[in-house]
Amino acid sequence: MLKSGLKGKNLILASASPRRKFFLEELGLDFEVRLKPIEEDFPSELKGHEISDYLAVSKARPFLKELGSRDVLITADTIVWCDNKALNKPENKDHAKEMLTKLSGIEHEVISSVAITTARAQEIVNETTRVKFKVLQPEEIDFYIENYKPFDKAGSYGIQEWIGYIGIEWIHGSYFNVMGFPVQKFYESIRKF
Repeated sequence: MLKSGLKGKNLILASASPRRKFFLEELGLDFEVRLKPIEEDFPSELKGHEISDYLAVSKARPFLKELGSRDVLITADTIVWCDNKALNKPENKDHAKEMLTKLSGIEHEVISSVAITTARAQEIVNETTRVKFKVLQPEEIDFYIENYKPFDKAGSYGIQEWIGYIGIEWIHGSYFNVMGFPVQKFYESIRKF
């Protein structure tokens, strides 16, 4: 359905995330993956979705001069927001353990933003999902980090992995958003293109 509406457009996914690639494939879209490295820094005064919005837009910036009239660029970012602080990707095992220990037994938010960019316009959509972990045992955290190596995931976890199966008590909002892509909001937005 989307594919016919985007006929004549060249979709570009600027993300190495296998989950984002999977979602676009499942939506039946033809696209290519193009990557350009950026520093994932943001101004300290930004809060919540302002951070993920800023990073999604920042990821689009290196492509702007080369976008043709048919190109539609998709960039995205996900953060975990806990105690008024963003938890991005962990730097190492100790950092991952610190994050998961912090999330243990409490509620937090997972916020994903997607920027849809053309040569003439840009639209940003974001989604917030509330998530609650049970109290995680230290050996559960160690097992997960050792076996699943969540170093490419905001907050050091993937809801679709072992830690999600055994540790998440409830979520309020989009499950796919917690996986790193607000699929429903993206669908509604890209349909307009």
